[in-house]
Amino acid sequence: MFKRIFRRTRVLTLALPIIVISLAGCRSTLEPVAPLPTATATATPPLASPPDVTATAPATPAPPPTTAPTTEPTASPTPAPPSPAPDFEPVIGLELVAEGFTAPLVLVPPGDGSGRLFVADQTGLIWVLAPGGERLAQPFLDLRDRMVALQTRYDERGLLGLAFHPDYAQNGRFFVYYSAPLRRDGPPGWNHTSHVAEFRVAPDDPTRALPDSERVILQIDQPQSNHNGGQIIFGPDAYLYIAVGDGGGAHDLGVGHPDIGNGQDLSNLLGAILRIDVDPTGVQPYGIPADNPFVGREGRDEIWAYGLRNPFRMAFDTGGARQLLAGDVGQNLWEEVNVVVPGGNYGWRIREGTHCFDPRNPTNPPASCPDVGLNGDPLIDPVIEYGNANVAGGIGISVIGGYVYRGAALPQFYGRYVFGDWSRAFARGDGILLVATPGEAPGTLWPFEEVRIATSATGRLDRYLLSFGQDANGELYVLTTDAPGPFGDTGRVFRIVPAAGVSGN
Repeated sequence: MFKRIFRRTRVLTLALPIIVISLAGCRSTLEPVAPLPTATATATPPLASPPDVTATAPATPAPPPTTAPTTEPTASPTPAPPSPAPDFEPVIGLELVAEGFTAPLVLVPPGDGSGRLFVADQTGLIWVLAPGGERLAQPFLDLRDRMVALQTRYDERGLLGLAFHPDYAQNGRFFVYYSAPLRRDGPPGWNHTSHVAEFRVAPDDPTRALPDSERVILQIDQPQSNHNGGQIIFGPDAYLYIAVGDGGGAHDLGVGHPDIGNGQDLSNLLGAILRIDVDPTGVQPYGIPADNPFVGREGRDEIWAYGLRNPFRMAFDTGGARQLLAGDVGQNLWEEVNVVVPGGNYGWRIREGTHCFDPRNPTNPPASCPDVGLNGDPLIDPVIEYGNANVAGGIGISVIGGYVYRGAALPQFYGRYVFGDWSRAFARGDGILLVATPGEAPGTLWPFEEVRIATSATGRLDRYLLSFGQDANGELYVLTTDAPGPFGDTGRVFRIVPAAGVSGN
């Protein structure tokens, strides 16, 4: 059994001052990070700092306490939960599905019953995987001539999101989020403009999109190159959710960042998760759902939740209460995962995780800070938090949001949240897979532990973790690369499978 990691709220931990480098919406230290401590054999209740303990997960993960949107779900029903395993061992295998990508960031099914999977590469290409996993020779769509030129050593821009319309099988519509050059009327000196755009598939060829069918429905100017968010997903309510970072730089300061920070500013779309209707009546490019939380009050109507730094990957649970979970990359000390609720304020830049934050002294958290934002909304704590590589005993550099497992291949993981971290070091790929068990009591942090990979000689990923994917059956995929930036062809897609019966990764 591996280490179970616990945190409690508002614990101030001594941090080491560092030089900040922007990374996947994050910072990095170039020094390798020590391995996670080895577990001991004695279970211990949650403490202020992470003990070296072994603990047994609850037999059946309890549903997370926070409520989800009240609209009726339209997603396909998920299989009934299997009988719970008496003991939970976080051990998996990884089965190679496809390779030869550069930086695969999104894997999604089109929802048309074809059994295919679509992979969006940061470089601007969307690829089709046949039901057997074979990658088709020609890309589904090539957006490279519409995007900014990417820096191969490291870049957070590019093709960051892909989502198929819930009625894709009938209407052939899908949506992308990509980094375009700064629009003509954009603020002088800003870096680029994020585009959310609609495309259509060729009516006579399901393996090819129509490049000329693009309809840009939303543009968001970005002052810096990093913290772009970029995940787009359709919710169970059939609305499109869009994750947007705080505009980049560091500490939510500088050009393009107001005095209160973009995370707390409701007058723009940065540092927020948006919710829009892509099937509006009339000629407008999108509509505003009537129950969006800032309709009729101060704030942009598109905003669903705010107070976020860089919500890099997010996903709805396809079972249970259909909750929305989002990983939010931290600044200097803490990484977090949030259950996102309408109107929720997740604290950035008043807090980093559950801890107070001072943007002008980021490595020394103040002893106290407000419990509400400037708009009066209470600050919501994350459900998962861990120290990053800049904290003694920290885990990694940038949290990568994942999925609640709803498949059938690994019944012991059913209802648990699988997520990870980009790497424990910048200079070499050392990504981490993690699994959390939803907490039984509201307001408590979820316990989590590292997942061991039985098909790896080291038991670890040994690559940079870029993202996760989920197929129509609820099975999960891991997207990796050997390079810290969008360069080369070492990008791979793995399926998470039972530990037995698969060799090598």
